[in-house]
Amino acid sequence: MVNKFTKQNFDEEVKKYKGVVLVDFYADWCGPCKMMSPVVDEIANENEWAKVGKINCDEEIELAEEFGVMSIPTLIIFKNGEIAKTFVGVTPKEEIINALKG
Repeated sequence: MVNKFTKQNFDEEVKKYKGVVLVDFYADWCGPCKMMSPVVDEIANENEWAKVGKINCDEEIELAEEFGVMSIPTLIIFKNGEIAKTFVGVTPKEEIINALKG
């Protein structure tokens, strides 16, 4: 399942979460984001041990700025509320999975 993260739920859903979270910063108009979206959906559906969510940068400008998102898609992996890995641009699914497990 893919969650929708917002400024209102981000602290509870990501920063305070004990475990692994993949956050996809995207925009509806972004071509590479559209390419990554099904990959992110697959990761969410195939890996129940990891929480997966998306943040629309056009709607959540403050969150995008807080994490220095300059290019999209940007995927950030959080482990126990801390940033563990960041990917910018289209990234192979296997590379994301390996980082989630690592």
